Amino acid sequence: MARDYYGILGVSKGASDDEIKRAYRKLARQFHPDVNPDPEAQEKFKDINAAYEVLSDDRKRQIVDLGGDPLAPGGGGPGGPGGPGGAGPFVGFQDIMDAFFGGATGAGRGPRPRTRPGADAILRLELDLQETAFGVEAPITVDTAVLCTTCSGAGTAAGTHLATCEACGGRGEVQSVQRTFLGQVVSARPCTVCQGYGTTIPHPCPTCAGDGRVRTRRSLTVKIPAGVEDGMRIRLAQQGEVGPGGGTAGDLYVEIHERPHDVFSRKGDDLHCRVTVPMTAAALGTRLTIKALDSEEPVDVKPGTQPGSTLRLRARGVPHLRGAGRGDLYVHLDVRTPTKLDAEQERMLREFAKTRGEEVAELTKQGGFFSRMRDAFNGHA
Repeated sequence: MARDYYGILGVSKGASDDEIKRAYRKLARQFHPDVNPDPEAQEKFKDINAAYEVLSDDRKRQIVDLGGDPLAPGGGGPGGPGGPGGAGPFVGFQDIMDAFFGGATGAGRGPRPRTRPGADAILRLELDLQETAFGVEAPITVDTAVLCTTCSGAGTAAGTHLATCEACGGRGEVQSVQRTFLGQVVSARPCTVCQGYGTTIPHPCPTCAGDGRVRTRRSLTVKIPAGVEDGMRIRLAQQGEVGPGGGTAGDLYVEIHERPHDVFSRKGDDLHCRVTVPMTAAALGTRLTIKALDSEEPVDVKPGTQPGSTLRLRARGVPHLRGAGRGDLYVHLDVRTPTKLDAEQERMLREFAKTRGEEVAELTKQGGFFSRMRDAFNGHA
């Protein structure tokens, strides 16, 4: 009587390959002799391996679905123990590793594709504040791998083709068989002749030496939107490295680096600058003309303006990258005090101080400010 291999794994007859593999992994972890020393668990583990061997093989599974048992003596035809390739319960090394370490289904099996996606590339682009603020179309030069025009990515010389690897028969891997306490274990490793591709290139393309791509310098134009900031990246789709075998190119990222400006400093979309005004202008008030990025703006300095005061010019900063409007321009005022006065200027300033009731210390005269300070500390009246 044929064994119920579906029942052993606990799956339905319509189970997919993934469902069968997941069920096998779960049961293998539960009943493996290293985990469960119970003699009944060991027998159960053998049945689990046998069920997985059968149900993971399309030909053997078809025999089961027709009511046969491919592992029964004489009952499985070519797939039975007496036929070619039959050697009792079989478990692959990769399946055991997958069961205990959760390997991806089918990972590392079969030939590697020669055509693979390319890598992304990054390019640093230095721009002035004016360019980052209002946008610019900037020319750039990039050194990347591009599709080989001689072979169009095939890697073969004209009139020739890829050849199936004779060492691995096109599988991209070679297998070795060992007998362990689990039974017959098969391990696989990439073929060293074809490097796991399953094919060889008898006559490589003379231009790209079989890689399907060559390195070259290209000139492009990148459109920088208004309002970008230092450190931002602009993505140019499929302008990066072409992949091996002429695979799809990666993306090119242009990283913005904003050069320092002579006048303005930037914080987000706001601009800041410093303007020096004379002491008299701060006291009496004045009107200044501030040259912004794209205009000249009149600014009123009110009488009595103190050092460190800030004037705000709305919407005279950097345009917003997303949405309408602009940041603001902040003008920080430094009040300049004269360092040298002639005799007449000093006299006039002292007279001004007297009218305001402000005493001005005369540091150079005997009995001046420092003399009075000294007398105060010495107790003189």
